[in-house]
Amino acid sequence: MKKGNIFSGMRPTGRLHIGHLSVLNNWIKLQNDYNCFFGIVDWHALTTAFDYTETIQDNIRMMLLDWLSAGLDPEKSTIFVQSNVKEHGELHLLLSMITPLSWLERVPTYKDQIQQLGSQGKDISTYGFLGYPLLMAADILVYRSNLVPVGEDQLPHLEFTREICRRFNYLYKCEIFPEPQAELAKVAMLPGVDGRKMSKSYNNDIPLGASSEEIWEKVQLMVTDPARIRKTDPGHPEVCIVHTYHSIYSALGIEELREDCRQGKMGCVVCKKRLAKIIDEQLAPLREKRDYYEQKPELLTEILAEGARKARITAGETMELVRSAMNI
Repeated sequence: MKKGNIFSGMRPTGRLHIGHLSVLNNWIKLQNDYNCFFGIVDWHALTTAFDYTETIQDNIRMMLLDWLSAGLDPEKSTIFVQSNVKEHGELHLLLSMITPLSWLERVPTYKDQIQQLGSQGKDISTYGFLGYPLLMAADILVYRSNLVPVGEDQLPHLEFTREICRRFNYLYKCEIFPEPQAELAKVAMLPGVDGRKMSKSYNNDIPLGASSEEIWEKVQLMVTDPARIRKTDPGHPEVCIVHTYHSIYSALGIEELREDCRQGKMGCVVCKKRLAKIIDEQLAPLREKRDYYEQKPELLTEILAEGARKARITAGETMELVRSAMNI
């Protein structure tokens, strides 16, 4: 017996990296206990990349491969592309009729992202970008989700969804939408190999599908303790990015590794080689699964088609209730 419904999604804006693994591992655990709907939210990608759509289809395929290689199971979870389930768009439209403009304008990320992308010469002062939190709310509510796995930075978006849920139920004197609760996951915040936020655009990420050679190339670029000139100099692991990664991926022997660094018993090159080996061992099973699915393009198409079919059943039932409540 499943505990309830869950929706979560990711925008297909590029390849996933190891910083996404903790999120995916949480999804994999949840799929055993909940009815999980995982969407590749391509409409959301358009909110900031409406003028550059050439790569969306390739990005959808790459994201599906990354999800499957990490362990999402299409037999346990409903995996689909958002635009293939039109009920998301219909609910977004209907909810827009009852959503005060001021609610959208006060979403914390709205002005921040307009300023941030504006400084890069990108104008996203569009109706679609203003309304993306409402589209996100529709994504969640169309499956009458009880739980939503989020990081702390996404809590304002979930609270906005809860406000929309309460407003709809109040206006139309119904209980169609349960108020979704947050499933706060402990997300390992990995910096990029250069110390900045990990991002494909900075070329400082380690892709989930990275080869052994690419992993080593990336680890070699990691910034180490700037005060350590010779390998016998005492190190300060707390300021070293290599150590940040070791603290996540090298649970066993981490204390010994710290002491060897502090006492100058282990050089940075040896430390990096050890890290590259550990990361490679963790990504090897993912590469094997990815290779399997890459050889079966028909299976990928079937997974998304079946996922969309199943998603439309639940979403369709919700929309029948919504139309009835709104007398349309």
